Formats: sequence, structure tokens, C-alpha cells
Amino acid sequence: MHQRILLFITLLAFSAITPLHAQNAPLKVGITEVPPFVMQTEDGRWEGISIDLWKEVAAGMGREYKWVPLSFRELLDAAEAGEIDVAVGALTMTAERESRFDFSHPFYQTGLSIAIPPVPEQGLLASLKALISWKFVSVILALGALLLAVGFLLWLVERRRNPEQFGGSAAEGIGASFWWAAVTMTTVGYGDKAPTTFAGRVIALVWMFAGLIMVASFTAAITSSLTVSNLRSGIEGVSDLPGKVVATIGQTASQRYLEEQRIRYQTYPNLTTAMTSVAEGETDAIVYDRPLMQYRNQQLGPQRLSLLPGVFAEQLYALALPEGSPLRAPVSQQILRVTESDEWSAIKAAYLGAD
Repeated sequence: MHQRILLFITLLAFSAITPLHAQNAPLKVGITEVPPFVMQTEDGRWEGISIDLWKEVAAGMGREYKWVPLSFRELLDAAEAGEIDVAVGALTMTAERESRFDFSHPFYQTGLSIAIPPVPEQGLLASLKALISWKFVSVILALGALLLAVGFLLWLVERRRNPEQFGGSAAEGIGASFWWAAVTMTTVGYGDKAPTTFAGRVIALVWMFAGLIMVASFTAAITSSLTVSNLRSGIEGVSDLPGKVVATIGQTASQRYLEEQRIRYQTYPNLTTAMTSVAEGETDAIVYDRPLMQYRNQQLGPQRLSLLPGVFAEQLYALALPEGSPLRAPVSQQILRVTESDEWSAIKAAYLGAD
């Protein structure tokens, strides 16, 4: 009888101790790399906006924790199945996800934004650079070759009948006819040289009309070379996206938005390749979460895009917890404490800089 009572007391003590042990056990914190919210350094440490936030939250709760790196899909499944205590990253609060697990109080408000190819520098220096471009030089060379060909043809028919103007050595005669072709094309017509033979005048008449076309074409080429560097993509907001090819990441809120708006898009496996496709002219723009593009843009160097101001399709980032988790209330309370402090602004600025 005494043994049964002792066994019963032992079981009660064990059942009372177990929840206390579980409460003090390190929390399993699932993470997935998504710069600048969750990043792994070269020495294996984890850092980022969400990482710094969780460290403050855990310190405020007085809880130990251990990181559980997972892929994005595994992270959501683990939160739903209760295999982790909390999911930390850049998780957008949606109705579909809310039906699978619980969200904490949101800690970051953002939205989708648009990035376009870099806007070229403008001004006198940019115009001078355009003038020495290969496109402009090739037009000059082609025009010079055409003037030389017309001048040579005129010299052939005028050199014997009109030696006063196109005679002399071959170099002198061709040079004189080249000069005549140039002033005739530009409609300057100094009158210092003119053909006298019938064949020469036919050539001159044809060249006069051709010169009008040549001057118009040459002017258009110069204008194009001087202004092409000042042209933008023509995208200044969401209303300009229809008719363009927009880059984005598959299975994200940005892809769903583009589908809903019936905007043509091209998906890429990661943000870097998507943004590079815009810089290289493969796509016209990219639509994605603003802070993620803002951070990644800092690493693109010469291929850095122009991020348009403002956001649309606003989103809220929050931590995810298994449904009914007792941690939801204390975690949300700590998030409010951190995000209302001055330190939170410093954390965001450290990773995103000035917007």
C-alpha cells in the first residue's frame, strides 16, 4: 500500500516538473535566409533586422533559444505542424497563412515597389560621352565614305573638261570634289566649285536631292545619340506597367499582384538575378518587396537600379507561431516594446540605410 502511494506521489511530482522543464527549454526558432531580415555571415553567425528583433524579444522574455535553419517552404510547414516554436524572417501576414498558424503583432510595414533601369547621368558630360560613342562614330565614318564616293565619281567626269576646279593631281582633284560634295549636301553651296559637264551636272542634281535626305538622317542620328542617354524607361508608377515585361520572384505576393492586374511578368529564382535582368535590359522593371530590393540594390554596383518612391499593395511582416501557442501574447508584447523604442529605428537604418 505504501509503495502505491509512493509511486502515485512520484508520478504527480514528475507531471508537475515536466511542464516547468519544457517551459525553460530553449525555444526552437526557425529561420530562412532573406536579406536584410535574416542573413548568415561568413563565420556562421546570423544577423539582420528580424534576427536583431528576436534577440531583443527573447531577452525581454528571459528565454533561451536555438536557431533552426530551414527553407522558406519548410519554415511555413514547421510552424504549422508545431515543429518549431516561432518562425523568424520576413513573413507577410495573409489570410491564407493565418488559417495555418498564428501571427504575432506585426513589426514591419512595407509593400511592393518598382525598380527600373538606372537613370543615366544627364548634362554636358553625358552629351559629350554620347558623341564619342561607337554609334555616332560609325555614322560619321559612313557619311565620310559616301562623300568620298560621290566626290570621286564627280572627279572622274570633270577632271579633263573642268581642270580649273577639279584638275591637278589625283589627290588634289579628289580633295576638291570631296569639298564640293560636302558643301552641296549641307546646302551651303559656296559656289567656289561647280561641275560644267552634262554628266557632272546630273551627278550634282541627284546629289542635291540625296543631300536633303542625308542631312535629315544625319541630324536624326545626332539627336538620337545626344538624347538616348537621357531617356527613361517610361515607367513612373503602377499605371505604366501594362505593356511592359516585369521581373519578379515566383510564388510571392508580387507575382500574385501582377497576375491579378494582368501584367506580363517573368519569374526568376532569386532577387539578384531578377534585378540583374532589369539592369541588362532583359526585362523593363521589377516589382517586389521594397526593403528587400532596397538592401539588394546596394550590392549591385554599376548595375544598381533606380527604385521608384512609394509603395503599393501594402504588407505587414510578423513572426509566425503554431496555432494556439502560449508564446503569442508575450512575443507580441515584446515586439511592441522593441518597435516603439528608438533602438528599432537604428536597427532598420543599419541594414537599409536612408530610403
